[in-house]
Amino acid sequence: MTREAGRLCVYGSPDEVAAAVADFFVRFAADAIDARGHFTVALAGGTTPKAAYTLLAKPPRSDAIDWSAVEIFFGDERCVPPDHDDSNYKMAFDSLLGTVKIPPERIHRMRGEGDPQAAALAYRADLVATLGDRPRLDLVMLGMGPDGHTASLFPGEDPLTDDERLVRAVYSGSKAQWRITLTPRVLNAAHAVMFAVEGAAKAATLAAVREGPYDPVKYPSQIVAPADGDLLWLVDKAARGES
Repeated sequence: MTREAGRLCVYGSPDEVAAAVADFFVRFAADAIDARGHFTVALAGGTTPKAAYTLLAKPPRSDAIDWSAVEIFFGDERCVPPDHDDSNYKMAFDSLLGTVKIPPERIHRMRGEGDPQAAALAYRADLVATLGDRPRLDLVMLGMGPDGHTASLFPGEDPLTDDERLVRAVYSGSKAQWRITLTPRVLNAAHAVMFAVEGAAKAATLAAVREGPYDPVKYPSQIVAPADGDLLWLVDKAARGES
């Protein structure tokens, strides 16, 4: 059994991937605001998203989005304070959110400094209060680790664990760290999901995830398959195994 692979876009370098991520973000934002009056997005951590956020914070891209109509969520978070260098929120705030004019109440932070289980329940409540019992984001941004993990869904455990909770606390043994993550039910309900993957170290895993047997316990990224939405993979040549 193989999974639905989604659309693959290959770029020459990580910088080109970051620019493509930023451009797709602008496009999805404009389409969502035109269609529904707002744009809801779950941000990702990582090097390529950070580079994309830096581009989005500057003209002309920053001027192409009505930031007052944007609602910011996070796909996952490390259980650290918001001013910690490992915090996805801090990275997003420093590179984008602190620059553009998003109303503070529209930035929904996972409270990684608190008890992980309580923080997951609180984020679920925030998600449902904002988007309803069946939350559907306009865009989910994701990365993929060399081990095939995405968000904070790690190999070795069924990614559908606690799926109905929408948000779960996860302890990563390999990282020796608690994290909070959206579950596949939320990821796969999105209008669009966009992976950004770069580097030769991820080439074998990317091929296995997209083309190999379906085994989401081994490769959690395989669980991402929007039921009624678009799936995009923006990768550089090295991640595709090309020189």
